Amino acid sequence: MAIHLYKTSTPSTRNGAVDSQVKSNPRNHLIYGQHRCGKGRNARGIITAGHRGGGHKRLYRQIDFRRNEKNIYGRIVTIEYDPNRNASICLIHYGDGEKKYILHPRGAIIGDTIVSGTEVPIKMGNALPLSAV
Repeated sequence: MAIHLYKTSTPSTRNGAVDSQVKSNPRNHLIYGQHRCGKGRNARGIITAGHRGGGHKRLYRQIDFRRNEKNIYGRIVTIEYDPNRNASICLIHYGDGEKKYILHPRGAIIGDTIVSGTEVPIKMGNALPLSAV
């Protein structure tokens, strides 16, 4: 895991560092446009909450929260930034050829293998069900 240090050009960039494993190239079949009609307007489109609105256009990344790929091993390929939430997301390539996004488990790095199921080892990134039903 390499850390990229910035060359100081202004006082705000002093002592800045970025983890180089965070990549930003989303997969097209896992992202789609999200209609955001809020921005402080009511149902008629009239501004009711002032000083809200604008912002950059964001595409929604489809996250697999269920993790229902049972006993199929997957490999973390990229760790990416998600503009819709505070957490990073990981792109997982499963053994059956499927690709999905999950929330980035703390401590997981690129190349780690993860699996979900009832009889999986307790490890960071693995998913166990709440009950063995």
